[in-house]
Amino acid sequence: MAKARSPLGFTLILPALFIVIFSAALPLLAVVNYSVQDVFYGNSFFWVGPQWFTEVLTSEAFHASLIRSLAYSALVLCIEIPLGFIIALSIPRTGSKAVSYLVIMSIPLMIPWVVVGLTWAMLIHPQWGSIGAILSLVGITINMNNPFIAWMVILIVDVWHWTSLVVLLCYSGLIAIPQQYYQAARVDGASRWAILRHIELPKLKKVLLIAILLRFIDSFMIYVEPLILTKGGPGTSTVFISHDLMRNAAQQFDLGRSAAISLIYFAIILAITWAIYRAMNPKLSES
Repeated sequence: MAKARSPLGFTLILPALFIVIFSAALPLLAVVNYSVQDVFYGNSFFWVGPQWFTEVLTSEAFHASLIRSLAYSALVLCIEIPLGFIIALSIPRTGSKAVSYLVIMSIPLMIPWVVVGLTWAMLIHPQWGSIGAILSLVGITINMNNPFIAWMVILIVDVWHWTSLVVLLCYSGLIAIPQQYYQAARVDGASRWAILRHIELPKLKKVLLIAILLRFIDSFMIYVEPLILTKGGPGTSTVFISHDLMRNAAQQFDLGRSAAISLIYFAIILAITWAIYRAMNPKLSES
């Protein structure tokens, strides 16, 4: 006989549900409304249907910023996920050293984006920045007018700021692996590579999935650091979708177009996130 479910569980989540509705669902509905309207002076609305979506999706500037955002996210994932995993493997599982390493790794995560951007902008300055001054002594100048160097600086800042998140996630997954697996591997004479391949990687699959999803979403929405370090330059080489969105919404006050960009932005993130989730969970496709 099936056991009757108590309504207490649903009652307990009602406050959180109301908060989500007011903080996410209602603003989303407002954005949808703006995306099909032409707004004049903030209070005059004219129905335009899918016009804004058509303009955005056929815009060469949007295509270029989308490619740059996808390329940036791909580079971030290719660098930070393996690097974070390797660092997590090298941290001791127990002892005071492990605590010290974890505290050090957590420091960058506690620094706000704006502070990170301003700090690195000062560090690489050729006159008053320590890194810029040291490099200038050997005749090296960080030329932010070079697109390749501008991208490298933004990537280095992102790696410094967010690799710690991958490290902490992977480390928490490693210490959660039961010691019995390692004991059995030692009895069987398994090599370090065999332990990594057959024990640690399979057990960390879901942890790595969370790390990939978090870093993809955050890197795809990057805004503050490039704005401070390069201001989108040189030219438009470091202009991402987030910058296009803010320029349309805040500078040009084009609410209809910016709302359409926001929804397309959201749909792209949702689609790629779902694709990554499906790729790392093949059983989901079989069900």
